Formats: sequence, structure tokens, C-alpha cells
Amino acid sequence: MRICLAQMNSTIGDLNGNLALMRAVLEQSVESNPDLVVFPELCLTGYPPRDLLKRKWFIRQNEKVVLEAIKLTNDFPGVAILFGAPLSAERPGGKGLQNAALLAYEGKLIASTSKRALPGYDLFNQERYFDACDKTEVVPFKGQRLGILLSEDILTDSAYRKAPELLPPLPADDLVEQGATVLICLAALPYQLGQEARRMAHLSAMAKRLKVPIVLANAVGANDETIFEGKSCCLSAEGEPQLLLPGWQSAQGTIDLNASMRAAPLQPEEDVAALCQALVLGIRDYARKTGFKRIVLGLSGGIDSALSCCLAAQALGAENVLALALPSAVSTAGSLSDAQLVAAALGVQLKTIPIAPIVTALEQALEPILAGTKPDTTEENIQSRVRGVLWMAVSNKFGHLVLANGNKSELLVGYCTLYGDMAGGLAPLADVPKTLVYALAEYINRERIVIPTSVILKPPSAELRPNQTDQDTLPSYDILDPILELMVEEGKTLEEITARGYEAETVRWVARAVARTEFKRRQAAPMLRVTSSPLGIGKQMPLTTYSSI
Repeated sequence: MRICLAQMNSTIGDLNGNLALMRAVLEQSVESNPDLVVFPELCLTGYPPRDLLKRKWFIRQNEKVVLEAIKLTNDFPGVAILFGAPLSAERPGGKGLQNAALLAYEGKLIASTSKRALPGYDLFNQERYFDACDKTEVVPFKGQRLGILLSEDILTDSAYRKAPELLPPLPADDLVEQGATVLICLAALPYQLGQEARRMAHLSAMAKRLKVPIVLANAVGANDETIFEGKSCCLSAEGEPQLLLPGWQSAQGTIDLNASMRAAPLQPEEDVAALCQALVLGIRDYARKTGFKRIVLGLSGGIDSALSCCLAAQALGAENVLALALPSAVSTAGSLSDAQLVAAALGVQLKTIPIAPIVTALEQALEPILAGTKPDTTEENIQSRVRGVLWMAVSNKFGHLVLANGNKSELLVGYCTLYGDMAGGLAPLADVPKTLVYALAEYINRERIVIPTSVILKPPSAELRPNQTDQDTLPSYDILDPILELMVEEGKTLEEITARGYEAETVRWVARAVARTEFKRRQAAPMLRVTSSPLGIGKQMPLTTYSSI
């Protein structure tokens, strides 16, 4: 059997558009003469469709488009398709839907199976919408016995597990016990920093243990905060890669299960390189799928804004990025010149608007109320909020997407200004720790200097008061980031973190800062998810909670 993997970039809710993508893939696949074309999980609706699945009109429209997808096979004789879509499945007390894989051939639906290991975590909460399938059966087709799985179904027997515990037999084992000669997984596995090598090791070990080839068609592209890297693959029964599709782009490739093939030796992409690709794809697809043609952002001369500007230029092209330098009375001349250097190196348009007169006018307007008080962060934050007003004014007038430049380290401890530097339509770095921001800047500069050395070496500063640096308030980032990783990513207690050699008072300060600034994160712009513990919509921390820290 010849199987074509169709690595497809679906748009959530665009049923007809996604169907058109399926047709385009089939038209292109004819040259490779496949018997079966495999598409990703929920490719017809886009993933994750979230509460669209609770809208009856959407489910009715989905059912119509599913029928159209099945009819597609009439136009491609001899070619079957295996694709993901919601499937109505009534059961007493159930939700009425299953996350299904549908096998169509010669204009008919010849088999369907549904997901067993429904994730119940974070924004991938499929338990909210779907009923789990109790048992799946192998599907005989063209001399093979297909064991069909969906995403977490193939991840349930390793330390890679994200889905709830399942009672044996596990889905893959069950299908092999039934005589499956190949396992085919329709996947929408999100990108996560450092996970590529783990995933491939898991799939290789599973293929060797079960002694069957594994075919995995993964989604590619970004939907809202979630990024899918693609990198679909086929592994032999010995766990050797036979087909590896590229990441970060729509692609397809065909494997002959009866032929002896071997792909080039697997070399997982360097973590920082993959992270850069993920962020660029995330920005590009967020803009494209929400209708934005151009981006506007503040370019302060600091490393965060310089990196955001680089990523934006890669995503949409330098000609579609407008950078605003908004110096205040306390901004240094070096900051403005650094912003000019970054803009020139990238070829983006830079506009400079001094904000000192606007800040002064606001301070004068507040004088009757603030008279007799000492200046503090109130006055400092006026500068940040003025900048937010100007970014949003440009967005309103010209329809540009505003990027908020803050990073994860600052956002976690609340070192950011609500309605100021947090203003924006997308926060691409909000899941990127500050130490990784520096690593990304070095990666951007690998071939030529785009981000000046002066930007990378200068002490980071919000520049809201004279001679200010971040470390006036925060621990150094090489201390802060490991503490945050232990606390947020790994869930360690304060005592456990202190036992790693960090000062107890510093650990307590970080914990207090994280706890008391949740209200800011609740109001942050949508952020691209790249780590195992992202902030944003999937993080469910209460705002009003007792803390004895």
C-alpha cells in the first residue's frame, strides 16, 4: 500500500476552505499514485474548534461538508482518504459528538473510528465536547489491516503522557492484538519547546515494541495561541524513519509500505532554531487568519522589542511592519539610536514620536488629585500607557495588528504595565523566558548583525525613570528564570526550590510576585504557546485566593 501523508494547515471554522485544501492536496498527490491519503486530526474544522462544537448550526454545517469530503473520492479513482472531523454519535447521557477519523473510498464512507484517549487538560479539553470511544477495530483495506488512532491515542503508554490514565489494553496495543499491520495516527500535536526528540523516541520505541510500522500525519500552522509544527513521519516496524516531512510548512509525502525505504538520519532541529520558526509561524498565521495585513509595534532600543520586530519582519515581510520609537524625557539617546539601527538592518519603517509633552499634559491634568503625594510608579506608568494609546491609535486608523513585546519572565512576576506595554492584539514573546530572548537574539544574529551588540549587552531597562534597570526590582534573569521554571513548570514547593541553592527570601519574593499579579495575566493579549506551562487561556488560577507567602 502507498500512503500519502498530507500535512495540512487548517483554519478553525473555515469548513469549506479546509475542504478546498483537501481537494488541492489530492490533486497534487496524484503524481505519487497513492492508495490512501491521510490528513490530520480535525482537519475539516481546524483544531482546536473549542465552543464552536457546542453550536448546532456549526455541527449541521460540518455534517454537510463531511459528505462533500467523502464525495471528493469520486474525482480521484483508486484513492481513499482518511480525515479527521467531529462525528455525531448519540449515547445516553453523552455529549453527542466523537472526535472521529473517517475513511472514504469511491464516494462512500467505508469505515470510521473515534478517539479513545481524550485529553482533559488546558485548552485541549476534548472531554468538554466529545465522548470517548470505548473500543476501536482494525479496518481491512487493500491488503493491509489499518489500526487507526488519533493524537493522544498513540501517546498513552509512555512518560510523554498528557491524557488521563487509561485502563489496559491501551489503544495501540489493542489494535495490534487485533492484527493491525500498520498504525496510522491522525494528529494535531502542538509544538512545545524541546519535545521533538522525545516524540520521535517514543514513536520509535512503540514501533519496535509492537513490531508494526507507524504513520503519523500531523497538523501544521497556528490557530489562535497554538502552533503546530508538522514534521509528519513514517517509521518502520524496526523504529527506523522511512519518511520525514519538513516542519513549519504545508507538505505531503508518500511511503510504500511494501518497499524498503530509509529517510536521511534523523537530526532534530536545534531548540532555539525551532522556537524561532514557531514564533514566526505563529505571528504569520495569527495575522493571516484574523485578516491583518500589517503589524505595528513599539521599538524602544531594548532586546524584547528588537526581537519582536525581527520576528514580525520574517513573518509578514519588512515592508508590512511599522515600528514606533516613542522616547520620553528619561529615554537615553542610545536607546533611540539602537532602535534606528534595528529598523535599518531589517528595512522596516520607523516613526519617532516624542511623548514627553503628552506625559507632561497628563501629569498636569492629574495635579489637582495627586497634589501632595510623592512621585512613584504611578507617574512612571503614565509613560507606558501613553505608548499603548499611540500604538492602538495607529491600529484603529490603519487596521494594523499591535504586537505586545513583553516576555514570560516579566509577565509572571507582573513587571509590566496593564494598559501600557501589555496593550496589543498578540503577545508573541509572552511564553518565552528572558534568558531565551537572549538566545533567540544570538540566533537571529547568526549570519549578520541585525540586533546590535549594544542592545544585547546593555542592562535591560523599562526606562521609566532615570538610570533604571530591571534588576533594581527583579533578581537577575539567570536566577529568576530557573526559579520560575521550578515553580511554574515543575510545580516545586518553596522549600524544594530553596534546597536547590536559591536564597529563601528571593524565592519568597518571586512566589509573592507571581501570586499577586494574576489579574494582569488574565487581561493580557493572546500569547503564542511554546513551553510546557504556558500562560493565557489555559491557565486557570483564581484571582481572589488566600496566600500566606
